Amino acid sequence: MHNHFNGLKTAGLLGGLWALLLLVGWFIAQGTGSSVFILVFALIGLATTAYGYWNSDKLAIKAMRAYPVTEAQAPAMYRIVSELSTRAGKPMPRLYVSPTQAPNAFATGRNPENAAVCCTEGILGLLDERELRGVLGHELMHVYNRDILTGSVAAAIAGVISSIGQFLAFGALFGGGSSDEDRNPIAGLALALLAPIAAVVVQMAISRTREYDADEDGATLTGDPLALASALRKLELGVARAPLAPTQQLVNASHMMIANPFRAQDVSRLMSTHPPMAERIARLEQMAYGHRINPS
Repeated sequence: MHNHFNGLKTAGLLGGLWALLLLVGWFIAQGTGSSVFILVFALIGLATTAYGYWNSDKLAIKAMRAYPVTEAQAPAMYRIVSELSTRAGKPMPRLYVSPTQAPNAFATGRNPENAAVCCTEGILGLLDERELRGVLGHELMHVYNRDILTGSVAAAIAGVISSIGQFLAFGALFGGGSSDEDRNPIAGLALALLAPIAAVVVQMAISRTREYDADEDGATLTGDPLALASALRKLELGVARAPLAPTQQLVNASHMMIANPFRAQDVSRLMSTHPPMAERIARLEQMAYGHRINPS
């Protein structure tokens, strides 16, 4: 597949998350008079990154209560994934189905050798085979582009920053400075409130960037951009009719799904992990009719 400028953008955004994490550690170090917190926060970031790397597949599958399926149980899904993975020269991922009528799909796993693709019962009943092929091509490209690892790392670091921000907001560390002159409660409160927001916004930007790339690369893999565009139209309406409840487990896994699984009132446009459907569809239509797609 082709290279994207979005790859550099993603690297820059991930670097920004790490910088934000270390900034929080530096601030606490200043307030407590101990530089050990910078090292502690770096280690926390590494630990959460490693946890997300090794467990991304298990966490998402568990959140959706998905069960493994065989070729006999899901023949169309198996046939499409087998064909596309062979075309891409990649291993066949494990296949799962989630017992929910909310139409959605996601891929997970740290690399193509340890990947899984999951469809909900709702999406299997909603889409025709051509549209399903477009969706599965999108999901496979998330695996091949290592987007699952990228998204899991971003989510893990953003979660650490958010937890620390909540801790700081309660003032647990504000009184630990070496002298009263060293303490700046206003700056501390501002960091406690703004750092988690900034972390989530950066995480959302990473997720949106990878969705555009998976749309384009998936359409290239299948050779049918309009099939994915048609599927996205149906998914937008299908999710509105059968949304998922935004539990913590599902919120943590939602960035992996092809469509935002929650009701519009449960998540604002600003904080959405997904680009607007209309923009994604327009880009796919431009791709189908030979127009240049502007990089985002």
